[in-house]
Amino acid sequence: MLKGKVAIVTGGTRGIGIAIVRKYLDNGATVVLCGSRKETVDKAVETLRGENPEYNVEGIWPNLSSIEEVKEAFENVKKTYGKIDILVNNAGISARDSIYDYKAEDFSKIMDLNVNAVFNCSQVVALIMKKQQGGVILNTSSMVSIYGQPSGCGYPTSKFAVNGLTKSLARELGKDNIRVNAVAPGVTNTDMVKNLPDEIIKPLISTIPLGRVGEPEDIANAFLYLASDMASYVTGVVLSVDGAARS
Repeated sequence: MLKGKVAIVTGGTRGIGIAIVRKYLDNGATVVLCGSRKETVDKAVETLRGENPEYNVEGIWPNLSSIEEVKEAFENVKKTYGKIDILVNNAGISARDSIYDYKAEDFSKIMDLNVNAVFNCSQVVALIMKKQQGGVILNTSSMVSIYGQPSGCGYPTSKFAVNGLTKSLARELGKDNIRVNAVAPGVTNTDMVKNLPDEIIKPLISTIPLGRVGEPEDIANAFLYLASDMASYVTGVVLSVDGAARS
């Protein structure tokens, strides 16, 4: 579905991110995954190449909060491969602190990576995609961007902002043949969820009509569809992939 495409995936070293990378590779794309540190990036690339030596994957680790570093890294990808067809803004952090205990610097840290970095990457890649007359920008949102959550207001606030950026850029960049969408995952079986005790996870599952948490591949499938030509008339959408969970 992505044969011949070149994709950049931020936050691509683990969890949903590496599932997206793997899904894109399995569908013929060349993928450049981004991580926060060289060590984790190298490990992810080594793991993927161990799974399939024919995977065309490499890694980079720019500071996504620095538009200068993002520009240099993305321009190098463009120089190496001749184009960038897909950007997935997946890097992000969360917190569960109560508003009564929330530190301003922690709130700013979440907004910096979850919002400012998405803007930086989107602006840099949009300029590249405009010159090549098209591309796809995909953002990782969250179910809490729609429903909020009972504590840790910084994370849902940042994802509300991601939704707004997604819808606004879709309207702005459509004339340049650049589609912009987001995926809003529900509870997903990443390392964090796997470490939750049964007394937390079982009641959580009981609120999901499909009766299970999502798998990273469930989320990656949505990213595959939205990146592909099958979604050529889809833009400005925040696609919920949450088993109809409402919490």
